[in-house]
Amino acid sequence: MAEGGDREGDSVASTSKKQKGGKLTQVGKAFKRLWPGTSSKEDGQNTGTTTEKQSGIESRTSMECEPAEEEREQCQSRGQGIGDVVHGPGTDPSGKIHHDRDSSNKESSSFIQGAEQQNIVTPIHTTAEVGNRTAAPVTSTTRMDTDVTPTFSELLTQWNDYQLFQLTKFYRERLKQAIEEGVESLRLMMRPQGYFSEQEHRSVAELVAKGNRRDSSILFHSLVMEKGNRARRVMWESFVKMQNELPKLNKILKEIQELGPDTEEYMNILRGLTELPSHMEDVQQKHKETLRAQTETLSVNTILMKEKVKDFQLLDRYAELTIISTVRDRTLVEHELLARGRDHEEWREECLRGELEKIRTDQLFHSSFSRSKSRSGSSASVAGVAGIGKTTMVQKIVHDWATGKIYQHFQFVFSFKFRDLNTINCRVNLRELILDQYPYFGNMLREVWKNPEGLLFIFDGLDEFKGRIDFADSRRDTEPKHQCPDPEWWCEVSDIVYSLIQHKLLPGCSVLVTTRPTALHLLEKAEISVWAEILGFVGEERKEYFTRYFEDQTVAAAVFKHVKENEILYTMSYNPSYCWILVLTLGPFFTQTHRDPQRVPKTITQLYCYFIYNILKNHGREIENLREVLLRVGQMAFTGVAEKNIVFTDGDLIKYNLQPSQFLSGFLMELLEREDSARSVVYTFPHLTIQEFVAALAQFLTVDPGNIVKLLSEAHSTTDGRFEVFLRFVAGLSSPRTAWILEEFLGKFPHQTICRVIDWVKEEVKRRAGNTESEADKRSLLNTMHYLFESQNPALAQQTLGSVETLSFRGLGLTPIDCAVLSHAIRLCDTIKHLDLESCRIQCEGLQRLGPALHKCQYLGLGNNDLGDSGVKLVSAALRNPDCKIQSLWLERVGLTDSGAEDLVSALSRNPSLTELELGYNSLTDRCVPALCCLIQNLPRLKQIELWGNQFTADGRNQLQSLRGIRPGLGVTV
Repeated sequence: MAEGGDREGDSVASTSKKQKGGKLTQVGKAFKRLWPGTSSKEDGQNTGTTTEKQSGIESRTSMECEPAEEEREQCQSRGQGIGDVVHGPGTDPSGKIHHDRDSSNKESSSFIQGAEQQNIVTPIHTTAEVGNRTAAPVTSTTRMDTDVTPTFSELLTQWNDYQLFQLTKFYRERLKQAIEEGVESLRLMMRPQGYFSEQEHRSVAELVAKGNRRDSSILFHSLVMEKGNRARRVMWESFVKMQNELPKLNKILKEIQELGPDTEEYMNILRGLTELPSHMEDVQQKHKETLRAQTETLSVNTILMKEKVKDFQLLDRYAELTIISTVRDRTLVEHELLARGRDHEEWREECLRGELEKIRTDQLFHSSFSRSKSRSGSSASVAGVAGIGKTTMVQKIVHDWATGKIYQHFQFVFSFKFRDLNTINCRVNLRELILDQYPYFGNMLREVWKNPEGLLFIFDGLDEFKGRIDFADSRRDTEPKHQCPDPEWWCEVSDIVYSLIQHKLLPGCSVLVTTRPTALHLLEKAEISVWAEILGFVGEERKEYFTRYFEDQTVAAAVFKHVKENEILYTMSYNPSYCWILVLTLGPFFTQTHRDPQRVPKTITQLYCYFIYNILKNHGREIENLREVLLRVGQMAFTGVAEKNIVFTDGDLIKYNLQPSQFLSGFLMELLEREDSARSVVYTFPHLTIQEFVAALAQFLTVDPGNIVKLLSEAHSTTDGRFEVFLRFVAGLSSPRTAWILEEFLGKFPHQTICRVIDWVKEEVKRRAGNTESEADKRSLLNTMHYLFESQNPALAQQTLGSVETLSFRGLGLTPIDCAVLSHAIRLCDTIKHLDLESCRIQCEGLQRLGPALHKCQYLGLGNNDLGDSGVKLVSAALRNPDCKIQSLWLERVGLTDSGAEDLVSALSRNPSLTELELGYNSLTDRCVPALCCLIQNLPRLKQIELWGNQFTADGRNQLQSLRGIRPGLGVTV
């Protein structure tokens, strides 16, 4: 490491000079473990992301990690060595910071004084974002005329140069992300100071102009770090001026402001860290070797091929996921995957707009993201829907620790699955839990307990735990039987987990818990420092999965192209498990020339039909009565859907008269589970949606349909969404064109069952279409639209919607996949005249899916959606359609500007049937007044045009209002 690389860690420790020779050396070594990525090469290895190479970025990033030459000279001029503790202005040898200021800091204060003069009182809100609830905000008030909480300007004047260097390094990854949207403004702010050369200014500006926000931010930050103390201080001063425009930056500054002037608070994670005693090095090495062997391969279920499971190198197959440092506050009223999928595009857009912070897996502990600065340790929660990659993420974290890439300040990492812990039905202690998995620790565990700060415990899959953990239960704090004060204390497994998370057992250790969102409420009262959620694949990350899966990149490109062109499949591909199903199922269509391109799946029911077909083809020949066996598996799957159960035991198989076989092990992944040291096998479907599909398929495998209509009606009326996907599959399987491929192995589906399902869908659509008063009614109607889409039955759609004239989803959030489904229904019917989609959170992509159907409606309400000019252009395209029937168009509050209005006016001028136009509360100015006047004069049937809330001057408004009298009945509201 370059000289000065440990200076950051050394300066943090507040020690006297007589301690320097021993403790400080240990802290310096600990610091190397804490931030192993102190060069651009290591950074790339640690995160699995692209190494920064563009525009000289790679050559500069390593320079961030050590003080610039200017800093060295200044330190030496004060009689300090690079490795010495810094006692700069405002500090005494103990490290205590006083409120005196040096002259350079006074200069800094004047630079930003104006930025804060207007905010004499600044409220700071801390919101607990947990599960499906948001706790009441805790509000504190910061005043400039008190010393209780200094303003950020005051803090800047109190920090000496090296303290500011520490702070910048500690927050560097978050700062790079936080300023992405404001690099150009920051560059211009710093330009008068003369720190950058003209070439450096141009390099940053060119990256901004190309839209490379991330690279421009990295380069800007690297340049500032390279220029030294004064440039770094001016950068922070510029941050104060920009904080209200950059939400992430504002969040960081407020965090620092709340913590106060002592920069040691940001680094207190180094306290208590000691070198591993030499007599424990062997067991640590053995532990790392064991974990590395357990995690270096990724087992992929290849049930569509003759081999059941194929192992790949984890690093070859692992694709980075997007994780956000918050938990979305939504009430779960839909199927879990669809609920999160429905929000995915919106949250991705918010992330791009700067409202969400991404967090890497190596930032979950001991980073600036941690909301707890307690020395008692920290706990982190990572939530994610089924199949999003939580378990694989845990595997990657353990592997990266074992190979020395991340979290080297942890001496030992112990990982458990709640699924395994379910088999323990007696009292146990933490010592036995660890020895059961890692017997080589033996008596060394007593040494391990001595340094809890060096321990990380991981618990994967809280949603699968059958024990009871209630962090809101006060009895756990008062009744001894619920407490676990010691690693060798015998108690329930739930008590051990509870005590670790709450820092009552081994205080100082760190704990990571993963869970599906449905179980987040269990952690609501837990002492969690970092709340995070896996969003899955964003942008090019989806493509990367396909690229990594197929060795033949031509096939990879063809499969991904098909997925991207199919709005249904592409919207679902944010989830790695869906991607796995997509590549397994679609791959053969692009590698075998005899496959009919017209048969390539377009709906999710078609996709899963091919998925099951290939399983039956490869694993079903040995089963004598394949239809009967699959019926039993489907009945078990349906019970699981109804009871929200995804893990099945041998007892469940026996209950449904099933025996393990090659068919079942091809169909259900076998997982080893411990029970009193003996191996027991549990079964789980590869993905929740596969379980739901098999449950739906079972409805068509019995000769007697029984009370299927009652079953469907009860499932549809369930409000928590557990049957939502199941019902879509049932509707899809009622289409002979979809299910035909399964007949080779399962025979024909009963005609009576198909007819009853179709009749039920028909009646349900008719009933729901006439009742859309509440949000729940609208959601039910939207679900029936999905049933129609999955059925791919044009005659059914025309029969059910043939008498429907109005579709209103006002106020209900619609995703691109929902918009595609609506477009499909409208295109099949000529009767729908009134389409109200106001306040549906539709953006450009969703409107693009609706585009082919928009011209068929007489009333089109799209107001209060973030369409922008690009979205309105899609509306203009519908207006230009020769068959356009639009008479009333509502586009208020859609972000329309003069530029977009020009195209809209041009399209409207070709539509003489228009009678009503609503353009209120947009960003129109006098520039478009002449065009609007011309439009009003040339549309003979126009009766009302609403333009209030725009940015017209008095002259512009007068011009528009003067047109009221050109013909009787014309209303112009400005």
